[in-house]
Amino acid sequence: MRSNAETAGHYTMLLMDEPMSRHTTWRVGGPARFYFQPADEADLSDFLKSLPAAEPILWLGLGSNLLVRDGGFNGTVIAMQGRLDSIEVLTPNRLRVGGGAPTALVARHAARAGLCGAAFLAGIPGTMGGALAMNAGAFGSETWERVINVQTIDRQGVIHRRTPLEYKVAYREVVAPEEEWFIGCELQLEPGDAEAEREEVQKLLKKRNASQPIGQPSAGSTFRNPPGDYAARLIESAGLKGFQIGGARISEKHANFIVNTGTARAADVEGLIQHIQKVVEAQTGVRLQPEVHIVGEPA
Repeated sequence: MRSNAETAGHYTMLLMDEPMSRHTTWRVGGPARFYFQPADEADLSDFLKSLPAAEPILWLGLGSNLLVRDGGFNGTVIAMQGRLDSIEVLTPNRLRVGGGAPTALVARHAARAGLCGAAFLAGIPGTMGGALAMNAGAFGSETWERVINVQTIDRQGVIHRRTPLEYKVAYREVVAPEEEWFIGCELQLEPGDAEAEREEVQKLLKKRNASQPIGQPSAGSTFRNPPGDYAARLIESAGLKGFQIGGARISEKHANFIVNTGTARAADVEGLIQHIQKVVEAQTGVRLQPEVHIVGEPA
């Protein structure tokens, strides 16, 4: 079932029983009971106000870093792709970014404006909201190193403006006020050479493409790096590169990536995650922690 309404040049979209395999970068996942894409911030606020207090909510950006099980998600998915995605230079060294803006686009926009310090975002396959939620990082830099303030929205549709001091931020982890979601932020950058920064973005993109299985469906890095080591090194040293369950395979190009060879189900991916954890822990004593968010019900 599909319902659409036009608001301010964008469409509100509400779907029922929408397959999440259409919206995740692994291309797997069962249906969401409701799938909502807001037209704008006011539309999002009104929608949240209308939801029952106990309704499960899943916030969705580009669908990376997410595994939805084959039984689907028995709640409401709020999809931000193409929504709340504005990018605006506020001052010579400050950028305002909507939570739905793709991180790679933020990196390019900052470079064109001659702002330095955001190039690493080109290596993160998601939206700014997702990067804020998990303190995403790449090439030695992390999202919250650049955050001045954030805008969030709660279940009642109320928008808040918060500072980094109100959050506990760690490696790939952000402890935030309960049931608030990121819809924007301001980033502190440095004025610099626009051409040099554009070249830096391109260099990092080439580095990512050379080391990661970009042409195959994956969700980005599967596991967090343990302290003082790398998940990919541990997986490769365990002899697991190329190991496959169903249609899910450990990439031969980068051992911390699980790829969908074309026929994978979410159960294959989750089974492979568990197998990696078991084998690596047995051989090294290290229990790898997933970086991907796993939601939903088994088939």
